[in-house]
Amino acid sequence: MKVLVIGGGAREHALCRSLSLDPDVTALHCAPGNAGIAEVAELHPVDQLDGEAVARLATELGAELVVVGPEAPLVAGVADAVRAVGIPVFGPSGEAAQLEGSKAFAKDVMAGAGVPTARSYVCTTPEEIDEALDAFGAPYVVKDDGLAAGKGVVVTDDLAQARAHALSCDRVVIEEYLDGPEVSLFAITDGTTVLPLRPAQDFKRALDGDEGPNTGGMGAYSPLPWADPKLVDEVLATVLQPTVDELRRRGTPFSGLLYAGLAITTRGVRVIEFNARFGDPETQVVLARLKTPLAGVLLNSANGTLDDQAPLSWSDEAAVTVVIASHNYPDTPRTGDPIEGLDEVAEKDAPHAYVLHAGTRRDGDAIVSAGGRVLSVTATGTDLEQARERAYAAVGRIRLDGSQHRTDIARKAAEA
Repeated sequence: MKVLVIGGGAREHALCRSLSLDPDVTALHCAPGNAGIAEVAELHPVDQLDGEAVARLATELGAELVVVGPEAPLVAGVADAVRAVGIPVFGPSGEAAQLEGSKAFAKDVMAGAGVPTARSYVCTTPEEIDEALDAFGAPYVVKDDGLAAGKGVVVTDDLAQARAHALSCDRVVIEEYLDGPEVSLFAITDGTTVLPLRPAQDFKRALDGDEGPNTGGMGAYSPLPWADPKLVDEVLATVLQPTVDELRRRGTPFSGLLYAGLAITTRGVRVIEFNARFGDPETQVVLARLKTPLAGVLLNSANGTLDDQAPLSWSDEAAVTVVIASHNYPDTPRTGDPIEGLDEVAEKDAPHAYVLHAGTRRDGDAIVSAGGRVLSVTATGTDLEQARERAYAAVGRIRLDGSQHRTDIARKAAEA
């Protein structure tokens, strides 16, 4: 099978790494990719938001499966353009991707499906914003209705900060605060059958101890030793399957990766948000534990034959990923700094630890930073403690001027 992956972050590197290890994948392409992906796939320049350009590239390459990684191309309808030329594509239609593209749409779908979530108001005027903030009180949860690359959410006790963020959005969702730990659960679906993956937990705040601003994610781990063993079955029954059924009922079937961001509250499981694609950095740890070859599973989703899929096989090992970010991230990051130590990790830490590239590019013989989140250092081990040790040992070999990373990824879970 010839496979084309669209995107250029650590999530796409994780997908490409897994696909490169699949014996059924005879040729692997990525557009636009990054310096790390170039080691496992052939790169091609493309405007990933241009559906016709992506479909044209897929046709020229003779791709038999296209995997659309990021949310923006999905919401822009890139998967529709590829389907229109008859190539199987893993990823929802532009209409179904509104589940991530619009928080208000997602709330409406959840209401129709009877999915448990936070009470919320959709606001477009300063008066509506003030009423909603007053109704819920602190902590205030304010979400930009549209895509914001993981940085459109403010959770704060500061009313002025909450109001300022709300006023900066064209349309905003203000909702009640959900207590309890958060869980990310991915599911692969063809619009009817839903195949849940293993849960993970990510770390959104920039600094240790969950301090600092929200980011796209600074690390993740899997499995979750503290979670109820029945959690996946419960979420499948109360969240994932009802959502897929509701979207099909509405005439907008969802095929691809459905990501449920969950809060395990004192009143039970509640949905914080849906995403329409693999999450970053959770993908890095979930795929590190998946033993089933990936391409066939994604193709079954694309072809509507997921009910024929054999049960997935999982490693008992734990996985931890630590994000190395640029100076000043999540504000405007500094780029162009050389990255050193990657060869050392490959020589001394493989196969238990490896580096997935996010914001990197090649500059002559050097690899330099090219984004806010630069690398995802991922490691496996017999338990979370060993996976953490291996991940942080590899992090310690990497040198990037001004870089930052959290030192407490998975620490509490490993100590529990």
